[in-house]
Amino acid sequence: MDEDTKASHLSVVVDFSPTYWDLSARDPPENDFPLSLTAFLSQFLAFLNTHIACRDENTLAVFGAFPGKSVLLYSSTDPVSPSTEASMNANAYPPFQVVDSTIAQRVMKELDELEQREDEEEAPSALVGALAKALCYVNRITLPSSANSKTMANGFHPGVLPDPRILILSVSPDLATSYIPIMNSIFSAQKLKATIDVCQIYGPNTVFLQQAAHLTGGSYIFLERRDALLQYLIMSFLPPPSVRRTLSVPTQEQVDFRAACFCHKNIVDIGFVCSVCLSIFCQPLAVCTTCRTKFPIKTLQRLNAARPLLATANSNGRTSSQNLGVGNDSAVDGPSDQITATAQSVETFLSPSSSTSHLPALN
Repeated sequence: MDEDTKASHLSVVVDFSPTYWDLSARDPPENDFPLSLTAFLSQFLAFLNTHIACRDENTLAVFGAFPGKSVLLYSSTDPVSPSTEASMNANAYPPFQVVDSTIAQRVMKELDELEQREDEEEAPSALVGALAKALCYVNRITLPSSANSKTMANGFHPGVLPDPRILILSVSPDLATSYIPIMNSIFSAQKLKATIDVCQIYGPNTVFLQQAAHLTGGSYIFLERRDALLQYLIMSFLPPPSVRRTLSVPTQEQVDFRAACFCHKNIVDIGFVCSVCLSIFCQPLAVCTTCRTKFPIKTLQRLNAARPLLATANSNGRTSSQNLGVGNDSAVDGPSDQITATAQSVETFLSPSSSTSHLPALN
C-alpha cells in the first residue's frame, strides 16, 4: 500500500474539566466567543465522523480526562454494545451512529458520577493519565508483534500499520506537578514515532503541551475564536502526518521551553541542573535530591553568589546564563558540578535529535 494512502490512526484526549468548561461557556464580557460543553461535543463528534469517512481503514480511540480520572470513551476495536445496535437508525451511516452514541453516553455517565462525588470536582484533570493511556493504545496497535485478529478485522495487518497520531483538546492550564510525566510521554511518543497535536480551547497557552507538540512534530493551536472550533479541527488536525508534508499546516512561531523545578514544582526561566541526572532545581543544593550526588563547595559558593541575578532573570525572563558568567569557571571540574540552564539549553536537550541516553534521568 502506498505511504500516502495507508490507514491512519487517531487517538484523541479530551479535557472534561467541569470548572473550566463552565468558564468557557460564560457569555460576554467574560468571553468574547463562549463555547459550552454541549456545543463542543456536537462539533467534536462531527470532526470524528470526518476522520472515519476519509478512509474505511482509519481507526479511532477517544480518551476522556476527568477530575482525578481518565477513561477510554471509544475504541474502533471494541465491539458494538447491544443497546447501541438497538437504537441505530436505518437511514443513517452506522459507523457515525456508533461513534456518536457511544461517546455521548459514556461522557454523560462519567459526568453524572462526578456530580455524586462532589469532593473530586476540584481535583485536577487527569490529562497526563489519559495521554499515557493513548500512548499505550498506540503502542499496542502499531507494534507488529501485538497485531491480533481484532486489528486485522478492522482493516490493517502487521505489514500495513496505521499512521499514529494523538490530538489533545485542552481547557485547563499547566499543572507544574505534571512536568516529569509529560516529558516521559514526549519521549515515548518520539520512540513510537507518534505525532502529538494540541488545541488549547480555553485558558492561557500551556507550556508543557507546546513542548509536546513541537518535539513530536505536531501542531499547537491556541483557539482564538471558539465559535469556529470545527473549522480549526478539520483544517489543522484532520490531515494525517503523511499528508501534511504537502500542506501548509499551522505551526508555532515561538515555543516556550521553560521547565518545572523538581523541588517546588515551579516553572522557572533559569534553574540549576544536576550534571549527573539532569534534575532541575530553582536553587543550588548541596546534594541532589534525585541521584544523591554531592557538589563541591566552590560550586555552591559561586552559584549562591549568582542567585540575586537569577531571581531577577526568573521574574522578567530577559537575563541569560551567559550574562551571569556561570558555567565557565575553570576552578570547578569533574562531573559533580551544577550548571545553570536557560530555556534555550532545555530546548537543546529535549530536541528530537538528542541522545536517548538522557531519558532515564527524567524518570
